[in-house]
Amino acid sequence: MRSNPVKATLRQGGKTLGTWLSLASPIAARFLARTPFDWLTVDVEHSPVHWESTAACIAHVADVGGVPLVRVPAGKHDHIKRALDAGAFGVVVPMVMDRAEAEACVAACRYPPTGNRSVGGSLHALNFDAAPAEYFSRANDEILVVLQCEHIEAVRRADDIFSVPGIDAIFVGPNDLRASMRRKDGNDPSPVEFEAALTEIRQACDRCGVAPGLHVFSAKEAQRRFDEGWRFLALGSDLSMMLAAAASDLEQLGRSGKRAANY
Repeated sequence: MRSNPVKATLRQGGKTLGTWLSLASPIAARFLARTPFDWLTVDVEHSPVHWESTAACIAHVADVGGVPLVRVPAGKHDHIKRALDAGAFGVVVPMVMDRAEAEACVAACRYPPTGNRSVGGSLHALNFDAAPAEYFSRANDEILVVLQCEHIEAVRRADDIFSVPGIDAIFVGPNDLRASMRRKDGNDPSPVEFEAALTEIRQACDRCGVAPGLHVFSAKEAQRRFDEGWRFLALGSDLSMMLAAAASDLEQLGRSGKRAANY
């Protein structure tokens, strides 16, 4: 059975870089799977994607030796089960707000006796290049569990949430975190306030022994965050890369316009 190299790298204190598959396109997934990203995450939370298309994206990544992850719509047992049974090597769970929710998410990723994941399915074993019995016996050691901290109230409960056993990484969605910090007049927090929240999250991850993760939107920002100690970074998305390349070429031809950002 294949191991999960991203999980192993994070356990050893290493850094990983991936991107978001937000186009819900198996074709895009097939091409990006051949780039040197450490992992690719199919975004099922904010994309109009079917489970069959999700399974196809996952398969294209797994079939070339990559690590396919799925961001589920919410931290519900059925969402997590479907993503893992479709063959994902791990899940990213959005907007986790308290310890009980974190514990439920971890349990949904583990077969008994350490969790309550239902035994069934077939694609998971196929993607791990294993017989079903071998997958059922070893999956608990290989599935990556990434929970998102993207609300200021979750930041205030960081140690309580992040210390739940079985979490591999905490991932910050900067747009939602910033929105949750808006003042009563609707203005965003200052850059200093926002960076302070990020620092609080990263330090809590270090105290709890989990990898801190963040979504970034440029190579320069990715390097800066790696240097700060972030270890699970998502660089843009398939959509943002496509739009950025198109805008760059068009600008060189004098056809400038609005750039799409933060996709």
